[in-house]
Amino acid sequence: MATRIKICGVTTKEVAQLCVHQGVDAIGLVFCPTSSRAVSGEKAKAIVRGLSPFTQIVGLFMNASREEVASVLDKVPLTLLQFHGEEEASFCESFKRPYLKSIGMGQPIDIKKYMELYQSARGFLLDSNVRGMAGGSGHTFDWSTIPPELRGTIILAGGLNIDNIAEAVRTIQPYAVDLSSGVESSKGVKNPTLIKEFIQEIKRVENNF
Repeated sequence: MATRIKICGVTTKEVAQLCVHQGVDAIGLVFCPTSSRAVSGEKAKAIVRGLSPFTQIVGLFMNASREEVASVLDKVPLTLLQFHGEEEASFCESFKRPYLKSIGMGQPIDIKKYMELYQSARGFLLDSNVRGMAGGSGHTFDWSTIPPELRGTIILAGGLNIDNIAEAVRTIQPYAVDLSSGVESSKGVKNPTLIKEFIQEIKRVENNF
């Protein structure tokens, strides 16, 4: 099965369109004010205007208030929410949109037990951050801590780049991968060439399975 690809931290319409043209399954928009990749609701609306209806538009929030999330939803046609903080399941569910829950793998955690708290989640994203802290650090985590029976269901994030994506796809075979810093020329600035090379590398690995 083909590995799905999400490019997170998109900040321009040009990069969003490039992602769509390259066959990316989802683009991520960051609505966390402290992030170098943060966009406003108005800017996000302009970024996604006219994009393919088959591309998932994911909004990333971290410990945002109900009002902040609702304000973004009023402006931006998000198809999927991603909660990266300490949000409880009842909060994630309250917006009546499918959602992903991020799991910080930067410290020991019982993944299965954590997933049970969010049974309504559409999926889980495993990142390298310590729980409660922001991701996008460019660091990986120990992939061997992912239970084998869960590997084909998770979205793998954290420090993925052109040098390690082949190993990630071959050894973990995740449902999807999530890229941010690994396709940037500088923090918050996506590099079109790196995006293209990254996608080509995934296809090369899959064709050699």
